[in-house]
Amino acid sequence: MQTDERRGAVSAGEFERVSRGLWVEEPARSYRLPDPVRTAAVRAVIITAVTLIQAMTAFLSTLAGSWLAFPMVLSSVASTVVATWGVLDVWVTRQVWNQRYGVVSVPSSTARQLRRERRRARRADRNAARDGVRIPAPGAGTRSEEQTPGGLKAA
Repeated sequence: MQTDERRGAVSAGEFERVSRGLWVEEPARSYRLPDPVRTAAVRAVIITAVTLIQAMTAFLSTLAGSWLAFPMVLSSVASTVVATWGVLDVWVTRQVWNQRYGVVSVPSSTARQLRRERRRARRADRNAARDGVRIPAPGAGTRSEEQTPGGLKAA
């Protein structure tokens, strides 16, 4: 199966109609990690990669009977400890960031805000009902022909 057939074109002439651009912007599925957590994660990946390279070098130099095998095994053990620390650092940094800047769910403050909104709504309903039931005072709301907008009598 040809590439253009996989993309849905029957012939090469239809390829232009079916092909997508080189760069297609897709929305992110998850949010980006906070900067301190991302920094710790990059550091952990680099340390882990170096540890794996050291372990492979120690293994191959052991098979070859090289003098480098013993120092590489010692450095691989030390590097494994450091890599474990790096991974734990990512976990701890993420937890600390979430505690300091994450979404804080405090039920009392949320409940307090909801109660405030309900109280406001009840007060508005009471005021609206009271204004509708209130009997207007005599002459209130109607303008006499003798009065002008300034409240003065016309001459």
